[in-house]
Amino acid sequence: MDINVLALAYMGDAIYEVYIRKYLIENNIVKVNELQKNSIKYVSAPNQAEILKNLIDMNFFNSDELDIIKRARNHKCNHKPKNTDMITYKNATGIEALIGYLYFQNKKDRIDDIMFKVLEMGK
Repeated sequence: MDINVLALAYMGDAIYEVYIRKYLIENNIVKVNELQKNSIKYVSAPNQAEILKNLIDMNFFNSDELDIIKRARNHKCNHKPKNTDMITYKNATGIEALIGYLYFQNKKDRIDDIMFKVLEMGK
């Protein structure tokens, strides 16, 4: 599969967001303002970048997954990210691209593993 890493990140962002929203609602956070406030712990670029760094430090990813992350981080970006620096943005894009890649590979169990760790780290 040869999907552009930014397209993978686009899909991965949506999947990542669904996991976070489901988790928050299942934990009885149901008011929209509270949902938004609590989701920031997981979905902001700085927090995604920090989670990715921690997972890499734990050797959580296999070599194929690291390749996708690196491709996304090294992809040329033609716009200035909002509310963060370029390095943080690219790291956040790395985890999103990986989730998108795994989605297209039908590796839901691996997405579940990663998102379990993400949710654990965001607490």
